[in-house]
Amino acid sequence: MVHAGAITAAAALLCALPSVHAGLYPKSSAVLSIDGKDYDRMIAQSNYTSIVEFYAPWCGHCKNLQPAYEKAAKNLAGLAKVAAVNCDEESNKAFCGGFGVQGFPTLKIVKPGSKPGKPIVEDYQGPRTAKGIVDAVVEKIPNLVKRVADKDLESFLAEANNTAKAILFTDKGKTSATLKALAIDFKGSIKVAQIRNTEKASVELFGITQFPTLILLPGGEAAEGIVYDGEMKKDGMLAFLSQAATPNQDPPPPKSKASKPKGDKKASSKAKESFESASASHAQSEKPVTATDETIINQPTESPSPEVDTEKPIVLPPAPQLPVLITEEDLNKNCLGPRTGTCILAFLSAASGEVTDIASTSLAEIAHKHHLHQRKLFPFFVVPSENAGSAKVKESLGLKGEAEIVALNGRRNWWKGLPSKGAALAAEDVTIEAIENWVDSIRLGEGEKKKIPEGLIPEEPEVEESAPEPKPADEPTIIIEEIDDDWEPPAPEPEIKHQEL
Repeated sequence: MVHAGAITAAAALLCALPSVHAGLYPKSSAVLSIDGKDYDRMIAQSNYTSIVEFYAPWCGHCKNLQPAYEKAAKNLAGLAKVAAVNCDEESNKAFCGGFGVQGFPTLKIVKPGSKPGKPIVEDYQGPRTAKGIVDAVVEKIPNLVKRVADKDLESFLAEANNTAKAILFTDKGKTSATLKALAIDFKGSIKVAQIRNTEKASVELFGITQFPTLILLPGGEAAEGIVYDGEMKKDGMLAFLSQAATPNQDPPPPKSKASKPKGDKKASSKAKESFESASASHAQSEKPVTATDETIINQPTESPSPEVDTEKPIVLPPAPQLPVLITEEDLNKNCLGPRTGTCILAFLSAASGEVTDIASTSLAEIAHKHHLHQRKLFPFFVVPSENAGSAKVKESLGLKGEAEIVALNGRRNWWKGLPSKGAALAAEDVTIEAIENWVDSIRLGEGEKKKIPEGLIPEEPEVEESAPEPKPADEPTIIIEEIDDDWEPPAPEPEIKHQEL
């Protein structure tokens, strides 16, 4: 018989030993538990976009986030990586400190950079919900899919003729996350393209009668196209394309001889000490929290100059806030004049809510992305409820929701609202993807536009023309051609984004 005291001592010993399940995410979890040593090979060297959570098991906010993070990991399976680092582990403290982690949970999106092993790291500032996380990560998936039109088809097929090609014929203008992921799976072995149903010559050439349809061209002059007849899901499509090439291995196999980390022990020690100090402060201020439907409000602070014993990632700042039209005069001057062009106006209530927060973030991210790529895009403005002109515009256009987003053009006298699936805008209506699809439709002139009610746009004052002065007899007459004030440059082709196949 085993003595009860021995059992108690053994239990105490087991509790004191490190455990692989001491963190929030066990091996059975869809979330990938990594440490500082795994990060380089599994995340930094990967061709896929990842989101990494830096957490501590004792953190109440981290425990609240766990269900949403698990759900996001399941939804992103096969599309992107969802990982977590337990910063409470002694071996991870220097690594977490090097990333500037001073609050829990800290979420960072890691996407492949232009050079292998040197990813771009961005702070995730969006909603702490499964949907918010999924939408943000999908937005960052690299797009290796080529958009082919009728005029490009011949050159696309002739390019590297012996290389296999996969073409998705679709009635969607955007590229789905699934197709983007497949292009990453077969990067370097299968060229993946997308052809819109409006490209009549290409559709007729391949005899396409329904959308979507996926065709595989194995390569070579004699090879005929093979039509995929399964469900438009990642696993089935991956197996179908695998008959032409083997998917890339990810993560890459570990090196036979581990390379020594860059940096020195002094820098690593400094990062660890900085992190431990911040972590201790966080732990002391930690208060019991209650789970609230996957929603967590927490804004960890970045270290101003993190030092790590691994290569420093490139960290991009969050998108700046949109300009706010404080007064009615500002609103009229920028967007409600007889000569003003297209504006996107977000009428948001003063009270912060999920829809308001997501809408503000989505609009800011879209505007910032186009600014970084130096693309010309009509301006986005926030019109707070305190603006005297806000109620006037909403009443004139029949807008009654707490959050409303519209596009209008004073010069051409039209307006168009962001569509909603219900009576009012919901969180799913104001995601980055949803708003960008709507913005692209405006740029392309698609969809119905409504006439702005009379009285909202003031009429341009008439200017009395004075009689021209008589010209000398020998002065030639110069005819000046009138410029059309309504002319606008053609909208550029929209960037291909994620949506369902």
